[in-house]
Amino acid sequence: MNRHDTRRQCIAEVMAREGGYVNHPDDRGGPTNYGVTQAVARDHGYQGDMQDYPEASAFAVYDKQYWQRLKLDLVAEVSPELAIQLFDFGVNSGTSRAAKRLQRLLNSLNNRGKHYRDIGVDGGIGTMTLNALKGFHSKRGDHGLEVLTESLNALRIAFCVGITEDNESQEAFAFGWLSRIVSL
Repeated sequence: MNRHDTRRQCIAEVMAREGGYVNHPDDRGGPTNYGVTQAVARDHGYQGDMQDYPEASAFAVYDKQYWQRLKLDLVAEVSPELAIQLFDFGVNSGTSRAAKRLQRLLNSLNNRGKHYRDIGVDGGIGTMTLNALKGFHSKRGDHGLEVLTESLNALRIAFCVGITEDNESQEAFAFGWLSRIVSL
């Protein structure tokens, strides 16, 4: 599968997981459709009722705001699985948080800079992060990419548990969040 197919498939799968219109009283995002919150839809020019939010608009938001922002075409060249996990993490918890967790892991796994240079933990995937990822892959191989991806998921799970610890009303979503992560 080429990187464009990976992108299209990932976005379509996230939209399917997110489902259609939802307006759960405890959801801090408010009304959503295909997982796109009303605030995000408004930021992208949509002014209608969220129940009528077009699928094509949701796809465009996911592509621009999440896939492209995380430079996942380039990540997928190294590891399609890591790109999929970063995308889903970014959708649910923010692209900056997903990128920072990846950057922290890459710094933690570089043996004090012996395998590749430390990178800034700035929440943006750029040349330095991509070079670190390639350096990590060069040193650790495909098994290393599996370890990196699963470690990212572990940090994501810890983040979700922290949300419920800080705000008990979010426990209504905890099982779904964790199921999504471990089933992806």
